[in-house]
Amino acid sequence: MAKVLLNFNLHIDLTSSQYPISPAKNKASRKPEPRIKRHNSSSSTTFRNKRNIQKVEDSISSVNTLLSYVNSGSLEPALQLFDTMTKPNTFVWNVIIRGLVDSGMFLEAIEFYYQMQIEGIKPDNFTFPFVIKACAGVFRLNEGRNVHSTVIKLGFDVDIYVCNALIMMYAKCGCIEDAEKLFGCMSVKDLVSWNSMISGYVLSGDGLSSLNWIKKMQKSGLKPDKFSYVSVLGACAIEQYLSTGKEIFCQVLRNGLELDSMIQSSVINMFGKCNEVDYAESFFNGIEKKNLVVWNAMIGAYALNDKSFESFACLEKMRNEDDDVAPDAITLINLLPSVLRLGDLLRGKAIHGYAIRKGYLCHLTLETALVDMYGKCGSLKLAECVFFHMKDKNLVSWNAMISAYVQNLKNIKAITSFRNLPKDRCVPDEMTFTSVLAAYTEVALPKEGKQIHCHIIKSGFSFITSVSNALIHMYAKCGDLESAKKIFDTMLFKDIISWNTIIMGSAIHGLGSYCLTLFDEMRNKGYKPNESTFVSILSACSISGFVDQGWKYFDLMKSDYSLDPGIEHYGCMLDLLGREGNFDLAKSFIEKMPLKPNARIWGSLLAASRHHKNIEFAEMAAKNIFSLDNDDNNIGCYVLLSNIYAEFGRWDDVERVRRLMKKRGLVKTTGISVVECNGKVYRFKNYDKLHKESNVTYTVLDILTRKIGEDGYFCGLTKFKPLDLVKTRLNSPVCHSVRLAICFGLISTSIGEPVVIRKNVRICEDCHIAAKMVSRVTGREIVVGDSKMYHRFKDGQCSCGDYW
Repeated sequence: MAKVLLNFNLHIDLTSSQYPISPAKNKASRKPEPRIKRHNSSSSTTFRNKRNIQKVEDSISSVNTLLSYVNSGSLEPALQLFDTMTKPNTFVWNVIIRGLVDSGMFLEAIEFYYQMQIEGIKPDNFTFPFVIKACAGVFRLNEGRNVHSTVIKLGFDVDIYVCNALIMMYAKCGCIEDAEKLFGCMSVKDLVSWNSMISGYVLSGDGLSSLNWIKKMQKSGLKPDKFSYVSVLGACAIEQYLSTGKEIFCQVLRNGLELDSMIQSSVINMFGKCNEVDYAESFFNGIEKKNLVVWNAMIGAYALNDKSFESFACLEKMRNEDDDVAPDAITLINLLPSVLRLGDLLRGKAIHGYAIRKGYLCHLTLETALVDMYGKCGSLKLAECVFFHMKDKNLVSWNAMISAYVQNLKNIKAITSFRNLPKDRCVPDEMTFTSVLAAYTEVALPKEGKQIHCHIIKSGFSFITSVSNALIHMYAKCGDLESAKKIFDTMLFKDIISWNTIIMGSAIHGLGSYCLTLFDEMRNKGYKPNESTFVSILSACSISGFVDQGWKYFDLMKSDYSLDPGIEHYGCMLDLLGREGNFDLAKSFIEKMPLKPNARIWGSLLAASRHHKNIEFAEMAAKNIFSLDNDDNNIGCYVLLSNIYAEFGRWDDVERVRRLMKKRGLVKTTGISVVECNGKVYRFKNYDKLHKESNVTYTVLDILTRKIGEDGYFCGLTKFKPLDLVKTRLNSPVCHSVRLAICFGLISTSIGEPVVIRKNVRICEDCHIAAKMVSRVTGREIVVGDSKMYHRFKDGQCSCGDYW
């Protein structure tokens, strides 16, 4: 479309709307160039009712000058000249709108479109292709629908160029069904119409449909052109159809098409996405004259195939070989995956700085990629900075920000962002739900989980496997395993992640035998276990105390599936050894590990040492933990060691550990217990008295404490100095958050209904004992989900077997 007004007859009547020109074909499928620097004149984007500058006559010469400016890309003088025109007609408005679109200034083009109507100038069939392209450029679906309505009202819906532009707009905005309906209603279709549909399916990620459509096009008698082949090569890349991609490239050669940069980059991209980077490199090296598009494709191929250093080396080679070629926004986008794999935040910041200096941060895809990069590198503040400074946001941008919040454990912010989507006119898709469900998993209770599930059903995404997997995980972590099982049993299409999720979900609820049954069923149905599967099944053995079965599955990894155990697998086995109290074997197991022990390994040994009161191994484990980096992730180990020393009455060591935590800036996580009653969520901290029902809650707590025969003053006492007894009384576990939540739940829920509580840290030993006794004296089932697993207290027993 960009060439719609390039060739015209200067002798035509400029007041007439019958121009002897037609929009150029098939440029809509190209990605827009990065925006140029905006025109500084305030009159370029905002119009005044009274123009206070000198006017000139709207002669043919001034229109000719305007057109020459636009054709040469000199937008600023074109805008200045446009401002001097007294009565610009539809043709002139079309020229300036086309110039804005060609320069990537899509929002400004849309603004000019509305302004021309305010000034009484009617758009024609040459106006709409440009305006529709502008809507697609900034993913303004609602704006595009409004323009489509105007097209229908003015009777231009039969114009083939307008319809082709609409097809591309709907495809780019993710509404391929609307594009297909529009294509079906077209009475006349040309090659551009077919190419728009073929490339539209590629844009929507459906390569198979794109390949089917080119077959339909050929059956209709049309011969594919360069743009057709570029699209289907992209389709082969999506589906990783290497053989088909090679066949298509052979067709290009047989048909004698010029191997320009579009074809060359598409071939490199296809090889790269088919994991054949050597083919891509060989083809790339055979190209004599490489332009930026080809270089970008090769950099992207390296990044996609985990060749991060090669991608940066390719960038340096590009800059050294050709001084006229400089990285653009696409180059930076292709480099960012390499930054993530290297975990090199400094390089990521350097790319960000380069983008700012070159003015590339108006590029929506680049900004979104930066949000994603910063989020995955753990730099959430920088991710927020980029996101909140984005002038335009689409659903992909929001998904990247929500995912960044989840990855950095800011689950409440992730949920808040999800709820703010409608304000930006964004409709959640499966990626949105998958990300936000991970946030709900960490903070939600059963009723909240059901609410988001209803939203998913209404949105029509409940049958998508990835969403169903996320729902299973959420329900299991929310304490509603029955709902998780129901979703799993009714899934139309299960994958290995589905099986891994239900096994792990059942494991954290202490259903070890059921997990073993699921594992056997999965294998019988032809699913091949992967590393995550064995983490799930070994966790089930660890939590349920299945020592022999645990060793069986650990050996099965290597013998039957040629999988090398990772740090999590070794951690699960250490949990099993620690459960038995076999510390000599545990120490030998750690020494023979082919991997360097981390906090996961030493933390397992530390927890086992506390359970079996082995201070020697506890100190050994703690010493190794303190020598590790990333202390922020090891706070629980410091607290656990401090508690072990306290249980042995070694208060000098307790103070030493606390001083060490203070020196390293580590703060103990505040324990919070959450209970849901009558549709409302109530949160409790230790010794919390801020609730309206605090008086009743503490009265029930006092009654239960006396009834179970527990004196809070003597809970967990071992050896104390006289001065410490006062401190111990003040810090009595009787008023811990989980007990307050249990008491509140007992008086706020129906008799016979389980009391479900979630706790953000592990339940302490005193509260664990108390919960068992409360379940016995009240005859109620109490379910407490802590940071490791769910404890089901019933009739004085716990599902964990008193080991957690």
